[in-house]
Amino acid sequence: MTIIVSGTNRINSNTAKIAQYYQKTLAAKGLESEILYLTDLPATVIQTDMYGDRSEAFQKIQDKVSEAQKFIFIAPEYNGSFPGILKLFIDCCKFPDSFFEKKVALVGHSTGKYGNIRGIDHLTGICNYINLHVLPLKIHIPSIHTELNEEGDFFKEDTLKFTGQQMDRFIKF
Repeated sequence: MTIIVSGTNRINSNTAKIAQYYQKTLAAKGLESEILYLTDLPATVIQTDMYGDRSEAFQKIQDKVSEAQKFIFIAPEYNGSFPGILKLFIDCCKFPDSFFEKKVALVGHSTGKYGNIRGIDHLTGICNYINLHVLPLKIHIPSIHTELNEEGDFFKEDTLKFTGQQMDRFIKF
């Protein structure tokens, strides 16, 4: 199973739109996936799941993470990095079992002109530490507010080309 992690808890985010685009496009290429929206994390995640006192709500998420073999992390830029909620999610997952020797693709985006390059570098370091194998082709999408059409699809030639290449490589990864 492949899980696409929509790496923010912001409601109606571009991150969620990108996750949905990846899910739809991967399905057309023959790879089924499930989206994990961090908006669905339990409100008590810091008090309960952060230190192993597993809530029933997070246990359902943990079970899916444990079952998955591949992940795609979609990470917006927050203050020169990625959202703290994404780090909290990773920290709440059982270590090292959740991610050890599994595979991940990384997609960064921002409203600025660098597409969260720094945040994806930070996330790469964490993925390496928890023994996730990172697909070398990382995507950085700048000016995200100009990249998605009304249906939530990418339409610019370069973005279509590079996200398509990443997904093709991810399927073979």
